[in-house]
Amino acid sequence: MSKAAYTSRWRCLCAYDGTEFKGWQKQPNRKAVQDKIEGVLAEIFDRPIRTIGAGRTDAGVHAAGQVFHFDAIWNHTSHALLQALRTYLPAGISVRKVDLVSNRFHAHISARGKRYRYRICRGWAMPEQDRFVHSMKDRYLDIDAMRDAAQRFLGTHDFAAFSANRGKGDNEPTIRKLWRMEWKEVGDELHLTTEGEGYLYKMVRSMVGAMIDVGLGRMDSSEISEILMTRKRTPRVVSAPAKGLRMEKVFYRLPKLARN
Repeated sequence: MSKAAYTSRWRCLCAYDGTEFKGWQKQPNRKAVQDKIEGVLAEIFDRPIRTIGAGRTDAGVHAAGQVFHFDAIWNHTSHALLQALRTYLPAGISVRKVDLVSNRFHAHISARGKRYRYRICRGWAMPEQDRFVHSMKDRYLDIDAMRDAAQRFLGTHDFAAFSANRGKGDNEPTIRKLWRMEWKEVGDELHLTTEGEGYLYKMVRSMVGAMIDVGLGRMDSSEISEILMTRKRTPRVVSAPAKGLRMEKVFYRLPKLARN
């Protein structure tokens, strides 16, 4: 709550309904979440403000715990800054918390891991939930088979076969470590919670798509391991819809489970 008479670093926690946005990262059409936030910050500070996010989310993907930071002079309280952001941000984006932090903090570089959740409705989702879940409608899923498939992803692997190229010549390393892949039954829904050091483009949705095929009997769980070993994308892997996915948390200290 302290005041700053100099350029300070502000850490923000935000949530958004990704349905109407083209993902987190700035886009030429200015329809990304980051575009909207930076537009509001420019109004508040009367100059362009650059934000750094903890990570990117795809078009249509939601967030409950996205983190970003920016540097600016603000001679009022952090609560006043939070209220200003909440006043001007459009529907679908909500800043939940604002903190004054050390300049050593970096939303992306300081991150140690992330948690994502994917929601599946076993039947037909209610209209108010349909934009947040993937409905299986009349198709039956074998949850035990999906749990077995999920275990195939645990540990350190090359996930190239379960990612997609952004088409921008990216040469991003494809080895990742996952320490949690857990399916739970929540009422009429199935929830996958996954935690790991980091995720590739469309990686979570690709893993979920493969596990759904296992649950539908279209693929054997042993094929997950075989596909992983190929390190090449195959038509056998189809990404699940973006609307069922939500970024839940960014870890800046690894949970105890990650150290086991």
